[in-house]
Amino acid sequence: MNRQAVLMNEDYTILDREIILATQAGLPLVSEPYQQIADQLNVDPELIKKRLKKMREDGRIRRIGAVPNHYKLGYTANGMSVWDVPDDLIKTFGQAVGKMSFVSHCYERPRFLPEWPYNLFAMIHGHSHEEVLEKADKIAALLGENCRARDILFSTRILKKTGIRIGVQT
Repeated sequence: MNRQAVLMNEDYTILDREIILATQAGLPLVSEPYQQIADQLNVDPELIKKRLKKMREDGRIRRIGAVPNHYKLGYTANGMSVWDVPDDLIKTFGQAVGKMSFVSHCYERPRFLPEWPYNLFAMIHGHSHEEVLEKADKIAALLGENCRARDILFSTRILKKTGIRIGVQT
């Protein structure tokens, strides 16, 4: 019995872990990445796609996608905008701000009063500080009188961004 037949008759936990290990640093940069992963794991590429879809649906992985380097794309001014909005409106405003085309991610964070009154965070990318400030003004206009305070924390250096990595069991 081949490896795929064995895996299809058992729990997919082993294969799913192998797929995560093979892809957690990114898909191979080849014309057929799923085929390459399938060859590496000795299974059919359609099974790789099926298992990734299942892991996405059940929440074990959040997404499969490209992660562009915004600095290389010319977006060198980056600021985390922070906002003080009423707690009872945070979800509504968070969803609206998060849908703005220039916001890469948006989330709620706890306040640390009295020093830190902000509870809504939205990352803005731009080609210049002025562009980021203009985009922040658009967020302020959306929030209207519900914006009680705001600030922008501009990036000063690039930090390597990686998600959680699982290790190989020994």
